[in-house]
Amino acid sequence: MREPGPDHPITITQNPHRIRVMLGGFIVAETTQALTLQEANYPPVQYIPREDVHMDLLDSTDHHTHCPFKGEASYFTVNGGGLVRENAAWSYEQPFPSVASIKEHLAFYPNKVDAIEEFED
Repeated sequence: MREPGPDHPITITQNPHRIRVMLGGFIVAETTQALTLQEANYPPVQYIPREDVHMDLLDSTDHHTHCPFKGEASYFTVNGGGLVRENAAWSYEQPFPSVASIKEHLAFYPNKVDAIEEFED
């Protein structure tokens, strides 16, 4: 486990906007409680509370990856409108303490869903 720091900063902030994830014309997730994780020079990632994700459209896969700063990620295949996108979403079931707030949240790859939209309410 590595701690975020000046050489690899990670910030997590409450996103004040509505976030909607679409696939095949279906709303896969929609929330006003997203957390925006900004890690080093990577694009920001929206982590959506599990209760705001249509979990009936997701299936767990056997795929896992490890981040030295966040922990082990579990992946999900996303289904919507007849489209199936393997490993399109991920979650840190037991995130490291420095990013504990993303527990019970999911994130989506922008290139594997139709859209991750952000709206001002």
